[in-house]
Amino acid sequence: MDARILSDTKGRIRVRLSCLHMSFRDCDVAEYYFSKLPGIKKVEAIDNTHDLIIRYTCPREEVINAIASYQGADNELLSKAPEDPGRAVNREYQEKLAVMVTMKAVRMLLYPANMRAIRAVRNMIQMIIRAVKTFRSGKLKVEVLDAISISVSVLRGDFRTAANVSFLLKLGDLIEEWTRKKSVNDLAKSMSLNIDRVWMVTGDTETEVPITDIQKDDVIVIRRGSVIPLDGMVIRGEASVNQASMTGEAVPVRKSPGAVVYAGTVLEEGECYVRVENPQGSGRYDKIIKMIEESQKMQSTTESRAMAMADKLVPYSLAGTLLTFILTRNAQKAVSVLMVDFSCALKLSMPVSVLSAMRECGDESIVVKGGKYLEAVEEADTIVFDKTGTLTYAKPEVAKVIAFDGEEENEVLRVAACLEEHFPHSMANAVVFEAVRRGIVHEEMHSEVEYVVAHGIASAINGKRALIGSAHFIFQDEDCVIPEGEQEKFDSISGSFSQLYLAVDGRLKGVICIADPLREEVPETLSKLREMGLKNLVMMTGDSEKTAAMIAKEAGVDSYRSEVLPADKAEFIRREREKGHKVIMVGDGINDSPALSEADAGIAISDGAAIARQTADITVRADSLKELITLRKVSMALRKRVDGNYRFVLGFNGTLLLLGILGFIAPGTSAMLHNSSTIGLLLYSMTDMTDH
Repeated sequence: MDARILSDTKGRIRVRLSCLHMSFRDCDVAEYYFSKLPGIKKVEAIDNTHDLIIRYTCPREEVINAIASYQGADNELLSKAPEDPGRAVNREYQEKLAVMVTMKAVRMLLYPANMRAIRAVRNMIQMIIRAVKTFRSGKLKVEVLDAISISVSVLRGDFRTAANVSFLLKLGDLIEEWTRKKSVNDLAKSMSLNIDRVWMVTGDTETEVPITDIQKDDVIVIRRGSVIPLDGMVIRGEASVNQASMTGEAVPVRKSPGAVVYAGTVLEEGECYVRVENPQGSGRYDKIIKMIEESQKMQSTTESRAMAMADKLVPYSLAGTLLTFILTRNAQKAVSVLMVDFSCALKLSMPVSVLSAMRECGDESIVVKGGKYLEAVEEADTIVFDKTGTLTYAKPEVAKVIAFDGEEENEVLRVAACLEEHFPHSMANAVVFEAVRRGIVHEEMHSEVEYVVAHGIASAINGKRALIGSAHFIFQDEDCVIPEGEQEKFDSISGSFSQLYLAVDGRLKGVICIADPLREEVPETLSKLREMGLKNLVMMTGDSEKTAAMIAKEAGVDSYRSEVLPADKAEFIRREREKGHKVIMVGDGINDSPALSEADAGIAISDGAAIARQTADITVRADSLKELITLRKVSMALRKRVDGNYRFVLGFNGTLLLLGILGFIAPGTSAMLHNSSTIGLLLYSMTDMTDH
C-alpha cells in the first residue's frame, strides 16, 4: 500500500496511508497485522487521518517493506483481528466533549440573561433531586454539597457562578466516565483470550486445528489446566471448572453432560468434550468487560481510603461554611468556603490514577486485574520465582534422549510426545517440538490421559500403564524400576539437565534431557529489583539439588529450594506472610497455581498454563522478565502520584478556603478555581506514570 512518511525517528515511524476511507475495523486489522510481525513493539492506527504509528526494534527497512506490502483488510485478517470497542468509546466522548464546550460558549455569547437564569434554576432542581436521593439513603455525600453550593448561588442571584459550577461538575463527570470506560476497554483488549488453536474431535480422532476453523456444533476437547476457548455445552466427560472470572464464583464448579461452559474459564480437573455454541468466542469481550468492572471492587487500600475520606469531608465543609458565617456574619465569605470541596478532587483523581496505571501496564503487555495488586507490588519486600519457564526460557529444548530396556530413541520420543502434546507447559512443548523436528509421527495410541500435578502424566498404551514425569513420580510414587544391567548407564546421566522419565508397565523406557538455560536478562532484572527495594529474592523448583544450585548461582537469587511440591511453595509463602512480609510469586505452570493464590500478588507468565494465568492477579508477557521492572516502577510511581494528589488537594483547596474567609476572592472565583483545579488534577491523573 502506498504511504507517506510523516515522521521518522529511531525506533518509531509515522506514516499516512493513501486510502480513501479507514473505518474502526480497518484500524483493528492494521494494528493486528503489523503487531504480529517480528520486531514490531507497538502499533497505533488513527482512523480519521489514516495514520499508522509504529514502534519497532527490527531494522527500519523491514518496517518500510511491511508497510509497502500491506494490502488492507482481507477475509482472513477480518476473521482473526480482535475488535477494539475502545475506538468507538473515544469517538463518542470526543464528540460529547466538543458539544458540551461548544454549547457552553453559545450560551455565554448568545443567550439573554433571563434564559441563563432559567437554565441555572433547572440545573439547581436537578442537583437537588440527586442530593435528596442520596440523603434518603442515609448518606451525606458530595452530591449534597454540590446541590447546596449551586442552590445558594441561585438564591443570591449569582446565576453566572451557578452556571459555571454546574458546567464544571458535568465536565468532570464526563471526563471521569470517559477515563473509566477507556481504561476498562484498554484492559479488556489486553486480557482477550488470544487462543489460536484447539483440539477438534471428529469421530474417534482428535485433530489440532485453528480456532477460526471451528463452526457451531463442532466438538472440541478441553483437558486439565487448559482455558476453555469457546462457549458451549458439555456432551461427554466430567470436569471441575474455575469460572470466577466470568461469574465471580470462588469455588470451582462441577460440569457434567448438559452443563454450559464459558469461554475464558479454566478447566481445573478432569476433561470434557464440548459442543460449540458460539464460534470464534462470540461475546467474550463483553464478559471480560464485566470481569474488569467487577475488579474495580477490588480496590487498593489507597482507593478505598480516598473514597471514604471524600464523603467524610462533606459534613466538615458544611460545618466550616456555617462557622464562617457565624463568626464573620458575612454571607459572601461563607459561600466562598462552601464552594471549596476537598472531597470532589479526592474522589475523582484517586480511582482514575489507579486505572491509568493499570492501562499503562497494559500498554507494556502487563495485565493487572485490580488496583490492590499494584499496591501489593509496591509494598512487597519478597519475590519468589518458579524456575522452569520463568527464570529459564519459556521454550526449553531437548538436549538428548537416552533409551532403556531395548527401546529406540525415536520410539521413546514418539510415546513421550503423544502423551505430552495435550498439556501446555514449556517442557511438554519441548518434547513435542523435538518429535516434529525429527519428523516423528506421534498419532494417538493411548487411552484417557491423566495429569498428576507437579509429578507427570499417566495413561495406558496397549493395555499397559504408561507414565512420564519426574523421578519422584516414576520411582517413588509409581515404584517403577530401572531395567537390569542399566543402573550404571542411568547414574551417568548429567545432572546439569532437567529430566523427564518415561516408563511403561513399571519399567523405565527412556530419559529425556531438557536443556533449560537461564534467561539472559535474569541477572540484570533481579539486580534491578533488588535496587528497587525487594530484599529477598527466592527461587523454588521441583528439579534436583544440583540443577537448582547451578541455576540459582547464575541468576543471583538470595536463596533457593529444590525438589519442592506445589504445596511446599504455597506453604513457604504463607509462612513469609505470617512473619509480616509482603510476597510476590512469579510462575508459569499448573503446579504454580496454589502459590500464586497464596501470594499478596501472583504474577503469571503469559504463555504458561491457563490455570496459572487465571489464578494470577497479574500477567506479564513471556519474552522478557524486564516487565517486572516496569511493573514495580509503575506501582511505585502510582504511590508517588497518589501522595502528590493528596498534598495538592489539601494545599490548593486549603489556600482557597483561607482566601475566601479573608474576603480576597469572591464565591464565583472560588468555585471556578476549585472546579478547574479538580478537572486539571483529573486530566493529570490520566497521564502515564513513568517515561519507561
